[in-house]
Amino acid sequence: MTRKKQVGLAPGTLVYTGPERDHEIALTLISYRGEDFDERPVPIDAVPGAMLSDAATTWLDVSGIHDVALVETLGGHLDLHKLVMEDIVHPTQRPKLETYDDESLYIVVRMLSVGDGASPGADGERGDGKRGDSGPDLHIDSEQISLILTHTGVISFQELPGDVFEPVRARLRAGKGVIREMGPDYLAYALLDTVVDHYFHVVEHVGDQIDALENDVLARPGTETLARINQYKREVLSLRKAVWPLREVLGGLDRSDSGLVTDRTRTYLRDVYDHTIQVVEMLETYRDLLAGLTDLYMSSVSLKMNEVMQVLTIVGSIFIPLTFVAGIYGMNFDVMPELHWEYGYFAAWGLMATIAAGLLIFFRRKKWI
Repeated sequence: MTRKKQVGLAPGTLVYTGPERDHEIALTLISYRGEDFDERPVPIDAVPGAMLSDAATTWLDVSGIHDVALVETLGGHLDLHKLVMEDIVHPTQRPKLETYDDESLYIVVRMLSVGDGASPGADGERGDGKRGDSGPDLHIDSEQISLILTHTGVISFQELPGDVFEPVRARLRAGKGVIREMGPDYLAYALLDTVVDHYFHVVEHVGDQIDALENDVLARPGTETLARINQYKREVLSLRKAVWPLREVLGGLDRSDSGLVTDRTRTYLRDVYDHTIQVVEMLETYRDLLAGLTDLYMSSVSLKMNEVMQVLTIVGSIFIPLTFVAGIYGMNFDVMPELHWEYGYFAAWGLMATIAAGLLIFFRRKKWI
């Protein structure tokens, strides 16, 4: 259950507003410089000496923000701005970039993953505190990732254990590429790039689900199908809200004059910016497809209704003259032609059968059936 922020509190007051969490918060420190590499869990008291040292580039990863006291203590050790700490424990932020005294950059992004739709919490997060596999319905989990870029390293805050950053950790452990030779700004780029690359997996899953939904609309249009269309629309809209503002974040990093981002890293940031634009364009395409699916659904329902009405009309057109014949010979007059004829009953049946067969042949020639 999400706790609402209390109105009227002073700026910088820390109040956790996310879903209830009970997992243990873990702090993991990675430090590297050239051939030197170290990765270990770190107690909160040892963080200041490691993060404030210029001897190596450091990455402090904090998994869990529901313990406000821990976040406040950690912020005090690292001299984080109170507004930054307030935003960290409010996991409903839109992607944004803020600069604090040219000493740090605060970056908020949304990490997306395919969920199973069970017990959703705020902003599409799973209420059970775990990420799930994809289910039959479209459901996307969204989690806030806070990155703080300083002159000596990067601090990341995430809501739940587990993330999409394992490829970055693997490159750091193996010393592949130039990541160990670059500074904290390149590490921040690598993390952002991994988040955006994972967007493509999520968006591709959305595309597959929309293709399957389109087949269902054509084959089995019904109220459940319409409900799925509306649910998919909401999910795509949520994805767009999570990705669209990231363009401003990456553009702001590219134009930043804080001295925390080097010219070499700006080139890589522009590549991530292009990838973000591609994701946004794919989401716009899917949004248009879903709008078209609504029209397709209405057309399919109308077509099936027309088919039913056609059958009913044909049946009614056949039985109207038969009812007329039966009504004539059902009148209670004593003097009527063929009323007392020995073969009158069979003649009436023959007349009605002839009329019905003639109408069926006529409808067939008109291609109405």
